[in-house]
Amino acid sequence: MSTPIKRIVLAYSGGLDTSVILRWLIEQHGCEVVAFCADLGQGEELDTVRERALATGATRVVVDDLREEFVRDFVFPMLRANAVYEAGYLLGTSIARPLIAKRQVEIAHETGADAVAHGATGKGNDQVRFELTYYALAPGITVIAPWRTWDLDSRTALIAYAERHQIPVPVTREKPYSSDRNLLHISFEGGVLEDPWLEPYADMFLLTTDPAKAPDQPEYVEIEYENGNPVAVNGERLGPADLLARLNAVAGRHGVGRLDLVENRYVGMKSRGVYETPGGTVLQLAHRAVESLTLDREVMHIRDGLVPRYAEMVYYGYWFTPERRMLQTAIDESQRTVSGTARIKLFKGHASVAGRRAGASLYDPTLATFEAGGVYDQADAEGFIRLSALRLRIQALVAKRAAKRP
Repeated sequence: MSTPIKRIVLAYSGGLDTSVILRWLIEQHGCEVVAFCADLGQGEELDTVRERALATGATRVVVDDLREEFVRDFVFPMLRANAVYEAGYLLGTSIARPLIAKRQVEIAHETGADAVAHGATGKGNDQVRFELTYYALAPGITVIAPWRTWDLDSRTALIAYAERHQIPVPVTREKPYSSDRNLLHISFEGGVLEDPWLEPYADMFLLTTDPAKAPDQPEYVEIEYENGNPVAVNGERLGPADLLARLNAVAGRHGVGRLDLVENRYVGMKSRGVYETPGGTVLQLAHRAVESLTLDREVMHIRDGLVPRYAEMVYYGYWFTPERRMLQTAIDESQRTVSGTARIKLFKGHASVAGRRAGASLYDPTLATFEAGGVYDQADAEGFIRLSALRLRIQALVAKRAAKRP
């Protein structure tokens, strides 16, 4: 017979799923539940989270401001890798889960809890991201995943449960999609968005202006980098969280960073997600621009070959793994020379590079110029080309001889 659970730490957001789960855990296990909410930049969503958790039955509520750690130790390392999953997803939800789970395990140790719980469904990626982190950091922890065991098999059933128990939730039957917000992005999925033919509601977006209604004049923003990390915007040095928040506001005003994507989940099914990542979109572009001047060709090509694998590790939840740490070490070594400034043009939903400069730039105008002079002798190209073509010439000669044989 299993030992009764005395205390559970729940990763609590105050949304539909975790609000219902909080009450369900109390009823099902008859134990104390500590509601843990990580402040990753949700803004006003957190204003009433403590009161809602206590009203729903939590014995204690922990709200930790993790914004600086989130951007510095999770978002920026990922951006140094230029990580993109499939057709443009900048991994805003994926990169948040390891930090939430890490702090959740720490709180379990601090409060003497013998179990942790999350609100991820049995169909999605988050269950893997949370639980891989739990087991990596606390191998003997008990994990409770209500979506895999209860009989509430849909969000419609959850809404009905919340109404019966008078649990306030920010989801309605009319707009039953769910959202997840942090400093890097906001995502929307489920409900009406499960029809990939249906255009998202115009009033759904929170971080970005409708590009058609964005300012009629472009805006330029300069982002300075040191060793692969952004450190200043328009000449003003900012900490990681403040820098990303500043770019979210600037890029969001111009409608930059929207993405509507059907992606492949780790568990094998396809899923439709709608994302807003204004600041992250600009940082990805600016980082590439500075790298174009400062990163050696072969280093860049090797690193780019690793990007899909790195992005998969983040998407699947393998942050606290030896393979991710190994790749991170290689990537960070490549970034030692990536210092400079990128100028980005923002206009009507688009971000484009308008200029880039670096003190240690590998770009040499005297070599690249089409004008006469310079240090490059164009005649040297002939021998280079003949050597590069040697294997092709040999293959052609062999094929020619074979064709002449009777």
